[in-house]
Amino acid sequence: MSDSVALAARAASWTGRHLAPDQATALEHYAEWLRAEAIPAGGLGPREGERIWARHLADSLLFAAGWPASPPDEILDVGTGVGLPGIPLAVLWPQTRITLLDRGGRRVRLLHRAVRVLALPNVVIAQGDAFAVADEWEGIVARGALRAPEMVGLSARLLSPGGTTVLGLSRRATPPERTRDLAGIAEAMGLTPELVEVPPEILDAPAWLLIMRASG
Repeated sequence: MSDSVALAARAASWTGRHLAPDQATALEHYAEWLRAEAIPAGGLGPREGERIWARHLADSLLFAAGWPASPPDEILDVGTGVGLPGIPLAVLWPQTRITLLDRGGRRVRLLHRAVRVLALPNVVIAQGDAFAVADEWEGIVARGALRAPEMVGLSARLLSPGGTTVLGLSRRATPPERTRDLAGIAEAMGLTPELVEVPPEILDAPAWLLIMRASG
């Protein structure tokens, strides 16, 4: 399938959600903004415009798989960059308060621009280091801004009882070699890990997510 909004709809469906027409339109506007502003500013690589949907927007919606029953009230997107996966999740779940956290001033300025363009009232933008965060969170997502073992430790510290972290691992045919070690670290820290394979027919290649749940 060509790189289009249909990929996002298929990704949302895989997680058990339906992408409404107005949500699809919002994601199309976000895709346009990424190409027009984020890529020229260096927020994404210069070649990413050719695969915005498969590699970024649809991929971000896969993170909804961490909450199969109902979306959380709040999510912290660690190292969000230009809003991935947080902004697509904010479009999918307008009642969920999503905090986009990044250290880079330039990226944070881009985020403020994106949120204004998309008119997302459920998004909060914060600049800072994830390791300085002290609050507890019902949900955490990350697409690789930190090393996976660091995200496991961060999740153990920041998740509220019953909370969930979804960590993007890779886009390869097989899970990363470190997955077993990550699961062991998570269990040692009191988390319940689950490795989830996204079938290759959903996007343009297989994908792997590590879902970690804190005991309630």
